[in-house]
This record gives sequence, C-alpha cells and structure tokens, in this order.
Amino acid sequence: MSAKHLNIEEFKDKIFDYTNNEEWNFKGDKPVLIDFYAEWCGPCKMIAPTVDELAEEYDGKVDIYKVNTEVEQELSAMFGIRSIPSLLFIPKEGTPKMQKGALQKNDFVKAFEAEFGV
Repeated sequence: MSAKHLNIEEFKDKIFDYTNNEEWNFKGDKPVLIDFYAEWCGPCKMIAPTVDELAEEYDGKVDIYKVNTEVEQELSAMFGIRSIPSLLFIPKEGTPKMQKGALQKNDFVKAFEAEFGV
C-alpha cells in the first residue's frame, strides 16, 4: 500500500469543500496527512518511501495522500504552497498544521502522536 494521489475534486469530497464553506469543516473520519510534492523535487523523492511506509503502517488510522503541486495548482495555491515538500497534518478536530521541508520517519511518528493521538 502506498499513499493515494489526491486531486481537487477528491479533496473537496473527502477533506474540505472550500467552494461552499469559508470556515474549516473537515469531512473525514480519521486524521489526514497530505504530502505536497513535485516530480523534480529531490527532498520530495527522499521522503516518498517513508510516506508510503507510513501509509501502510497507519492504514485504518490515518489517511495519507500525495498532491502533485504541478498538476493540482489550484489546491496548492489554496494552501499557499511555496516550498516543497510541504506536509499538511489535518486532525479530526481542530486546525490543520503545515510543516515545510522533509521529515525523518521518527518525526512523522512523533507528529502523529502529538497531532493525531495515534
């Protein structure tokens, strides 16, 4: 199992429909990690295997998605993505938090515990 690719329509359907809501209103039933990346980005390629491992290890506990910033420009612009990788941690309740730059696996695990309680 690897991280699922997410397009703008799926984002509106599964995460948050920003066209109809101004206030953050998370639609998911479990926490979400979104990895904003680009094919040409070296650090993005470095963390890709870790993101896929996490998708497998946290299957059923955390939904893990990847967003190609070159393809999904509107979605990237909505979050003001200027540097990649950018990682969006979305708890079930509360405000999403953006982390810029590559993380080590143990940093993801700590963030999952702190932000998601898993």
